[in-house]
Amino acid sequence: MKKYLGLLQFEDPLYDYLKYDIQPQLTGFIEEPSYNVYGLNGSNLVFLYEEIQTGAKMIGKYFYSERDENREEAAEKLEREYANLEQARALGFDEPPFYIARPLGKNSDLGELLIIEYCEGELLSSVINRAFQEDNAALLFDKLAILAHFFAEMHNRSASEEPVEFSLTCDYMGKIIEQCVASDVMSPEEAEYFYQCAAAWEERSEMWEDNQVLVHGDATPENFMFSGDDGLETFDLERSMYADRIFDIGRIAGELKHFFLMNYPDSFAAEPFIGHFLWEYATHFPDREETFQSITQRVPFYMGLTLLRIARNFWMEHDYRVRLIGEAKKCFQEDEENDDTRTDF
Repeated sequence: MKKYLGLLQFEDPLYDYLKYDIQPQLTGFIEEPSYNVYGLNGSNLVFLYEEIQTGAKMIGKYFYSERDENREEAAEKLEREYANLEQARALGFDEPPFYIARPLGKNSDLGELLIIEYCEGELLSSVINRAFQEDNAALLFDKLAILAHFFAEMHNRSASEEPVEFSLTCDYMGKIIEQCVASDVMSPEEAEYFYQCAAAWEERSEMWEDNQVLVHGDATPENFMFSGDDGLETFDLERSMYADRIFDIGRIAGELKHFFLMNYPDSFAAEPFIGHFLWEYATHFPDREETFQSITQRVPFYMGLTLLRIARNFWMEHDYRVRLIGEAKKCFQEDEENDDTRTDF
């Protein structure tokens, strides 16, 4: 969603920065550019700037604002995301079919501002909604296969020799639980139950067996865009890090579960699409069956974590948030005898 806010004024310090530092990278120097400004949704202040004469577009993300008044922390976030984008692009994601947005500039004097390329295409969230509206399962199956291929490439190209440190993910889950309790959607008794679940999963050897890879870190349907027949573009790598590959894969599975729960009374409506996504991901490994078995053992934990993460959002209806917590419980209760549930797609 974007909202038109007007023209960028000549006297605004941002104007000269765009004119002299950013615009030439996109179109060459323009003597008197004019920029339409649009506000975008995001955890930070995010804007779309469109140069009227050329149609060139760029995204501005401010890390320092009234939303986040810690200047030192904002500066660290700016440097981290800029470095993350450069690191990921260096893996070969600087050309189609899989493309990560190019950082165009950073400016600490302008609210710890990051400028990146604008990506064109259809968001995964739009694809999911369109598949619902058109009753077009094939559309969603196709795009999930492309997304799975992208993740396999990103994870395999960046694989390290460092083992997964699963306790860090359990610590993160603890913070999510605290936020759910603070927002009055989870009781202290339920919180204790989830802490026990985390402790039980932490004892499972398979949660530690893989090596760390570079993960997107914020794998939500709003952060992936499809272009052409097989192209995919992504951005917003603020939370990118080295972790278990299932941090991304389980997040997408959980997000699919969430989208289907909002649209269908059947709690299992998302399962064919989740299974397809996981099976397609496993396609890009030497032993597809072995890879599928490995990831499906770990996915339920990350799915449950994702549902808890969504449930903390106070703007959702309370009853639905409670339902998400109930579905998260089911994920954490998954055991090994239920792992081999693949359907061939």
